[in-house]
Amino acid sequence: MIALTSAKPKNSMKSAMRKDNLTVWLMLAPTLFLFLVVSVYPFLWIARYMFYDYNGFVEYYIGLDNFRRLLADKLFFKSIIHTLEYSFYKLITIIPLALIVSVLLNSKLKGKNFFRTVFFVPTVISAAVASLVFYFIYSPYNGILNGTLNALQITQAKIDWLGSANLVMLSIIFTAIWGGLGNYMVLFLAGLQSIPDSIYESSRIDGANRLQDFFYITIPMLRPVMKVILMLAITTALKDYQSIMVLTGGGPAGRSQVMFLYVYQLMFGNENAGGAVQIGYGATVGLASSLIIALITVIYLYLSKKMDD
Repeated sequence: MIALTSAKPKNSMKSAMRKDNLTVWLMLAPTLFLFLVVSVYPFLWIARYMFYDYNGFVEYYIGLDNFRRLLADKLFFKSIIHTLEYSFYKLITIIPLALIVSVLLNSKLKGKNFFRTVFFVPTVISAAVASLVFYFIYSPYNGILNGTLNALQITQAKIDWLGSANLVMLSIIFTAIWGGLGNYMVLFLAGLQSIPDSIYESSRIDGANRLQDFFYITIPMLRPVMKVILMLAITTALKDYQSIMVLTGGGPAGRSQVMFLYVYQLMFGNENAGGAVQIGYGATVGLASSLIIALITVIYLYLSKKMDD
């Protein structure tokens, strides 16, 4: 009798666990299905063509020729350098700027909700549309930027912001900062609002000023949020190409060519990629670019963990 009565609760617990597991899998099923269909299947489909010369209509098996071509592709290695340069200058500008703006907009500032909206609106505008607007702003002959500089008598020259190898990177980075600042501002604001006011009140009693609060309270307590923001900012900057495609197409003379713009041009055809659609080689370049981003992300996570330890 004792054995029978003790077996019933075990059986009921097992059946309850099965029901819970079934419920969990049913809830996960739509997400897993979409992940397999939208991410895994396209990746496997495109990965197959790394071993083919494929233009979208005809395919020829070429073995490892695409990988050999990749190792000798000077344009690809230049695109890596340009991507790292673009990412570095974007990150050292947009992250501190977003932090400063979020701190100001988290204070008792009049009209702060209006300014929050103003800074966030660019993030909901299509990158292609925003870049097209900046394309006209940067126009050397009738652009607003040159017109403003002329009106202020700063310079009378017709500066070609997108056609000069010395200025093009600065121009596209400014456009990227304008479009992405609001995202990081919102994330920093979320982190700032999680810091208890009592900590700042205690520092005021101890005689600390606002600058000391910022460096000794705000930044240390934002460290967990900042780690996530930096990781998102790094991966986003390394993958940027939409605005560059609209503004310069990788020019002038490949000065603004970045990795995923090169992948796009190979996949869909462009003069920088020889004019023809090269899906096989584009898949190879895409895989190499993804591995570079993955490596940089792993290094960042390793270093951030070391700093925490």
